[in-house]
Amino acid sequence: MSTAGLTRSIALAFLTGFALTPGVLEAQRTAKPVLHGRHWVAITGKPLGATAGAMMFQKGGNAVDAACAMLGATATMWDVLSWGGETQALIYNPKTGKVLGVNALGVAPTGATPELLKEKGYQYPPDLGPLAAVTPGTPGGLMVILAEYGSLSLKDVLEPSIQMADGYPIEAQTAGSIERNSRRIKEWPYSAAVYLTHPGEDREAPYPGEIFRQPDLAATLRKLVEAEQEALTAGKSRKEAIYAAYDRFYKGDIAEEFVRGAREQGALLTMDDLANWQVYLEEPVSTNYKGIEVYKLTTWVQGPVLLQTLNILESFDLKEMGYNSVRYIHLLYQAMSLAFADRDFYYGDPYFPPDEPIAGLLSKDYARERAELIDWARNDDDIGPGDPYPYQGTTNPYREYLDNWHTKWPSSRAGTDDQAAAAIEESFFLGTTSIQAADEEGWVVSVTPSGGWIPAVIAGHTGVGLSQRAQSFVLDPSENPFNVIEPGKRPRATLTPSIALKDGKPFLSFAIQGGDTQDQNSLQFFLNVVEFGMNVQQAAEAANFNSFQMRNSFRDHESAPGRLLLNESVPPWVRAELRDMGYELTFSERTSGPMNAIWFDWEHGSFWGGSSDHGEDYGIAW
Repeated sequence: MSTAGLTRSIALAFLTGFALTPGVLEAQRTAKPVLHGRHWVAITGKPLGATAGAMMFQKGGNAVDAACAMLGATATMWDVLSWGGETQALIYNPKTGKVLGVNALGVAPTGATPELLKEKGYQYPPDLGPLAAVTPGTPGGLMVILAEYGSLSLKDVLEPSIQMADGYPIEAQTAGSIERNSRRIKEWPYSAAVYLTHPGEDREAPYPGEIFRQPDLAATLRKLVEAEQEALTAGKSRKEAIYAAYDRFYKGDIAEEFVRGAREQGALLTMDDLANWQVYLEEPVSTNYKGIEVYKLTTWVQGPVLLQTLNILESFDLKEMGYNSVRYIHLLYQAMSLAFADRDFYYGDPYFPPDEPIAGLLSKDYARERAELIDWARNDDDIGPGDPYPYQGTTNPYREYLDNWHTKWPSSRAGTDDQAAAAIEESFFLGTTSIQAADEEGWVVSVTPSGGWIPAVIAGHTGVGLSQRAQSFVLDPSENPFNVIEPGKRPRATLTPSIALKDGKPFLSFAIQGGDTQDQNSLQFFLNVVEFGMNVQQAAEAANFNSFQMRNSFRDHESAPGRLLLNESVPPWVRAELRDMGYELTFSERTSGPMNAIWFDWEHGSFWGGSSDHGEDYGIAW
């Protein structure tokens, strides 16, 4: 198609409701090229992190080894996470043909109760500081994944992280985050000693490109390798040796210093909390969308919300509506509102009673019932949770809470309504990086690690930052009876990797950062590929939209019903119609979210990697 012809086609698409056809979409150019690979692909939130993954492939490792190396590297680089954060993953095992889930989310410590926090004046657990901490999950998650499904040693996989802890050129994004948070960092002496490399100067944070050194963290990581190597010397197997390192972190001298340093600064964590915590290898949940099996982690994260939304959307002709038409945007917004209201009420730690009604929530009949509630003329700004229990043959034990539950949740933030809404919007995007890896043997890994982001409380001389994930709990059971804080319990987090199979083989692996927007953008990425024929890079860069109607999972758990973030390219007639339907519009130049993904080209035997131009995410393939 000529340039003039393409321009005319796009103009015609705008006139018919901003709906681009697949033929036109194929001609769209992207800011980044598709990442083509024959043998392997490694993608994550930082270029140096992707290099760490590539190094494992060069050593002969598989996609699990590469994913673990990228996890360690990005945690060392403080890419919106650190070593004290949490890890959650989906892994496709080619030997079994199955997708498995990895639950390495930390738990609330001893003494973390609603009563304690209310006595201290909190409506929710704090978003920063020592009382926001849950047990560290990323070290255990990395070591369990590596021991069970990797092929290299812990020494090999941690080598890039150790080199980086010894010193790496810090990027402007991380250096800027340290500088912006320098006042808060000074509250915690071990954090200040690590982050603030120029104490007393006008700029106390590192400068971009400065060699950023973390000697305490390097020593901690070397202790893990030392434990592994001693076990190997003693005749232990590769797996047993990695678990020896695991024990040193959670039960040995590393744990002792971690707990000492954390408690010195006001955390509740104990040695028993670390020793009793465990990684769960579990069966994920899934739904079939038009012949594609989509897998997510279950209710300890928000993953099932994407499956619920797909179930609601399945009966509608999205392609006929057109990409980002008024009708399409309205339908997805309403479907997400229905599914997220269920998330906000029913999701929680499945290892604590009572059981979440996951069978009912994922019932196709329940989805059809929910879809009937959609008002096609206006936004419903008070869509509440439904009752999935009848769809699994049981009775709802929390009817009294359900009947009095409302989406609307007033802001406690100071300032005008617009300022408060903007602050809420910002909080929806907090945290997380993502990791994607695949190899020619058939291993596929999708990870969304997070927690312990800047400004983190660093625990003593371990160099490990505490997670801040306790803020995702609630204190009042009337808000979410499944997610009330309790010692040993996991908070319902936002972290949500995705894997999709078609004809029993990997089709898409994708994950994104951005708090409560993760499954919103993941949903649109998936539909961009499946419904609108975009390739993986086009889908990763495409103009998404975001809702802020659900209760966010951070700080004060606020919502902004009807608030809708659109891409600046949305034409004025679409904006006008959406405003008439009751939406409050905001705009941004880039709205794809930092999506990382792999599409599997079985016809040609290759991988197609995608990494949006939204952030610093980067990939390498061979």
